[in-house]
Amino acid sequence: MPLFSAPRTGPSATALARSPLPPEVVLPLVAEHPLPVMFTGWGPFPAVTRVEGQTGAWDAVGRTRLLQLGDGGSVRETIVEFTPGHGFAYELTGFTDVFDRLVHGVRGEWGASPDGTGSVLRWTWEFAARPGRRPVMALVIGPLWRIYMQRMAQTAIREISKG
Repeated sequence: MPLFSAPRTGPSATALARSPLPPEVVLPLVAEHPLPVMFTGWGPFPAVTRVEGQTGAWDAVGRTRLLQLGDGGSVRETIVEFTPGHGFAYELTGFTDVFDRLVHGVRGEWGASPDGTGSVLRWTWEFAARPGRRPVMALVIGPLWRIYMQRMAQTAIREISKG
């Protein structure tokens, strides 16, 4: 059962980035961008140190992988939606680090819209906060995560766009 089977209302964070590449080109590159290169760690957020057990190219609903984190924890990532040229969504569940005390999981979404000959990418995370944790997620973790994800999105797009 998907993490967000009911209407979503959790705290969220969004980052925007422009790419000179059109959506149908940039989205597959974002999907396959190496996570340890993108998630290098910042402030209270650990790096992704390696990816294990990926069940194929990151381009189909149901694909999964285990992300090993720099703090010794891990989290399972699963694609829950995939529309070529438009976007994809994934869920992170089973955190084994401090995030497990804060959230049941996270839904992430990447989408792209045409912008001239390039595109504007929108990356959103929505946190499924545990009972009583919504305030800390909305007021502390979410704003910090937004700063981190904006930096990651800009870096990823810059690297991808180099070709």
